[in-house]
Amino acid sequence: MFQRILTHKAKNLLEKYPILTVTGPRQSGKTTLIKSITEHLDYVNLEQPDIRTFAENDPKGFIENYLKGAIFDEIQNVPEFFSYLQVISDEHPNSKFILSGSQNFLLMQSVSQSLAGRTAILNLLPFSYQEIKNYTHKSLWELIYTGFYPRIYDKNIPAVDFYPYYIQTYLERDIRQLINVMDLNSFNTFLKLCAGRIGQLINVSSLANDTGISPNTAKKWLSALETSYVIYRLKPHHNNFNKRLTKQSKLYFYDTGLACSLLQIGSAEQLKTHYLKGGLFENFVITELIKKSTNKGKQHSLYFWRDHKGKEIDCIIDQGNNVTALEIKSGSTFSQSYFDNLKFYKSLAKSKLKKSIVVYTGVNHIKTSDGELINWQNIDDLN
Repeated sequence: MFQRILTHKAKNLLEKYPILTVTGPRQSGKTTLIKSITEHLDYVNLEQPDIRTFAENDPKGFIENYLKGAIFDEIQNVPEFFSYLQVISDEHPNSKFILSGSQNFLLMQSVSQSLAGRTAILNLLPFSYQEIKNYTHKSLWELIYTGFYPRIYDKNIPAVDFYPYYIQTYLERDIRQLINVMDLNSFNTFLKLCAGRIGQLINVSSLANDTGISPNTAKKWLSALETSYVIYRLKPHHNNFNKRLTKQSKLYFYDTGLACSLLQIGSAEQLKTHYLKGGLFENFVITELIKKSTNKGKQHSLYFWRDHKGKEIDCIIDQGNNVTALEIKSGSTFSQSYFDNLKFYKSLAKSKLKKSIVVYTGVNHIKTSDGELINWQNIDDLN
């Protein structure tokens, strides 16, 4: 049984708030988590057609069956339900409700309109390395290739069998609910092109041209993928030491296994020689740092830095007065050149920079005058 780090935070917040909302990607383990938080609440899945129809047609009558509290899964399917939940929660202050959903935009839109101040909100992403490291003997490249969706590990499903069906049964359906995708072939091409641009600045015009769609359509599809927890945009750091910095975000996937599947990478061995090996390792490290923040119930404070001449720092961890600059290298052998951009950034940031770190795939922990070189397995210690 895999223990989710977020469980402790979720239990703690449910004691303080009448309603707890848990959102995250499809198949990230939300249902298992919310069922584990408390044993005495009824579980109601609003994706079941008969239950959903009842809730849509008579939301007041439906919720009156659960005055003592309940777990409502995939609640974004019944947006009119939230107003009645607000009233019931106010009238029965000792009742506890747990809400779950996998479409962040639809869910949070309803939460902000009806439940502001009444609910705590948590995000559950697929497994972090910290959550599975004691249960798997996979190498780094096997982990990146396999990805971190719980069902893969719970049911021992090969990645090659999991992701194509995940795309067909969840992504395509969710995207169609969010936006009107008429041409699934173009959308799948768009998905694959996004995977091929991992770690790159987002160029909407380029994505649109290569897919054969309009820039406005490309923007809508990117937003839909983001709100469905497929991709995320890493924003540039705005604590400017130079006004001529990029304003574009960089593109990453919430799960490297999904990206590998879209790239048609057939094995961990193939990944080792793939042209996107470095980008996928970078994606893995940054996503692990995001998971560490979300598993504490916090917003991440991660950015990247890039100037107009192309000088770049892969990741900036900004914790107010404590700024860490991070370079991510897929090599396994130490090279002094790993610190070149860090030295340049340090000359600009000066006293605001507390740490300069290179994460690589080697095993040694080396301290130099320019910063530290650490193994990828120690990234959980960074923020």
